Amino acid sequence: MRRIYLCFIAILFLAACGAAEPVWAPDDAVARARYVHPGPSSITLFTVLSTRNGSGAHSGLLINGSQRVMFDPAGTWHHPNLPERNDVHYGMTPLMVDFYIDYHARITYDVVQQTIIVSPEVAEIAMQRAMAYGAVEKAHCTLAVSSVLRGVPGFESLPQTWYPKTLMDAFAALPNVSRRKFTDTDTNNNHGVLLVQAGDPRLTQ
Repeated sequence: MRRIYLCFIAILFLAACGAAEPVWAPDDAVARARYVHPGPSSITLFTVLSTRNGSGAHSGLLINGSQRVMFDPAGTWHHPNLPERNDVHYGMTPLMVDFYIDYHARITYDVVQQTIIVSPEVAEIAMQRAMAYGAVEKAHCTLAVSSVLRGVPGFESLPQTWYPKTLMDAFAALPNVSRRKFTDTDTNNNHGVLLVQAGDPRLTQ
């Protein structure tokens, strides 16, 4: 009986990752959205944590290489200006990253951002693996992210796991990880589009 109960709890926990449908934006939309970030090549793990008990609810991967993309497997976040191909969102400008964080950070969830600077070659491997992974089914977000990372040089020690907090803790043990935590008091009906004032320099980035 206890095993059945634990399995039921695990299913409810994993369902927080949301659902995803196969999506394939046209070539011209992807080309127009392409954004090259001036910063160093990097891999950033986003982890959404419950403010109630600290458990993990979702994982996403921001990859900055020859362009900057977000691999958000089985996520519910999207933006009308960003083309998507099977959970990979193109055109991740600084403003769009803010949208992503704002959507997930709310009164019931915090967002932890962990970044590692990597070589352009390593970033490209991570990006190609994310692009080739395919659409991710419901509750498989962290399994997809950890599977992508385990095939990237320097990240082979990470576990292949279903659990966002397990991946976050393992990522923290890698060398030279920087960390930020985002909190917010927004209600749970976040829409993912921030109110940006006219003249905000991020609008032209």
